[in-house]
Amino acid sequence: MTFHFAQSSFPEIYEQALVGPLFRPWAELILADVELAEGDRVLDVACGTGIVARLAKERLGETGRVVGVDVSPPMLAVARGVAAGIDWREGDAGALPLGESERFDVVVCQQGLQFFPDRVAAAREMHRALAAGGRLAVSTWRPDEESPLLRELRRVAEQHLGAIVDRRHGFGEAGPLKALLRGAGFRNVRSKTSSRTVRFPDGSVFVRLNAMALVGMTAASKEMGDEERAGIIGAIARDSAEVVLPHTEGTRLAFELGTNVVTARG
Repeated sequence: MTFHFAQSSFPEIYEQALVGPLFRPWAELILADVELAEGDRVLDVACGTGIVARLAKERLGETGRVVGVDVSPPMLAVARGVAAGIDWREGDAGALPLGESERFDVVVCQQGLQFFPDRVAAAREMHRALAAGGRLAVSTWRPDEESPLLRELRRVAEQHLGAIVDRRHGFGEAGPLKALLRGAGFRNVRSKTSSRTVRFPDGSVFVRLNAMALVGMTAASKEMGDEERAGIIGAIARDSAEVVLPHTEGTRLAFELGTNVVTARG
C-alpha cells in the first residue's frame, strides 16, 4: 500500500496505516478485559478514528449503544466515514459531552489519557460517565526505553531536535495511572502488562509517521514553517534507515511493543 503524504490528511493516514497493525490488536484486548455483554452501553473516550468503538459495535450489534468522543473534528470525520451508525461526538475528555443523566456500563480509553492536558479532570469525568458497578479499561504504552527500536528512533530524532519527551509514553508505568484512577473514585483498580510483535507491511510509512509525531512533540516545531518541518521529518526518516534495518525483511517492519491495561469498577 502506497501513501501519498502530501495528498492525504493525517487522520486518513492514521486510519489506513496505523489502526490495523498498531491499534486494533490492543483494542481487541481491552474489549476482552471489560467483558462486553448484550445490551451494554459503551463510551470510547479519545476515540480517534474509532477502532475501539467500531469493534464494540460489531460485538454488540443492535443490542447495545456505542458513543465515541474525541477532541479532533478531522479524526471524527474519518470515523463517521468508516462507521456512520455510531454516535460520534466532538468534545474534551475533561468535560465530556454527555447528558446530565447519561451513564454507561463500559468506559474505555485506549492510548489517550497520557495526552490529556488535565488528567485529573478526565479521570473524574470518566468516573462520572460510568454507571454504578460499571467497568473501566484504560491502556497506555509502556516506556519507550523498553522498546529498542522506538528508543533508537527517538535518539535519531534528538540529533536533529535536542531532547524529546515522548508524550505517547507519558504513563509508561502503571502505578501513577492506578493512583490517578483511585483518586477519581474508581474501585477494584488492577493492572497488567501486555507485549506483542507489531507488524507493518511498509516500514517506511511507520518511520515517517513516527518522525512526524516526534517532531510535533517538540517546542521547536511551533516555530517551524511547513517546508522546514517537512525537511526535518525527511532527514530523520533517512537517518533512521540503519536503526530500522535489523527489524525489517524486505519492506516489512516488525518490533516488540508493550502496553499497560488498567481496569476498574465505578
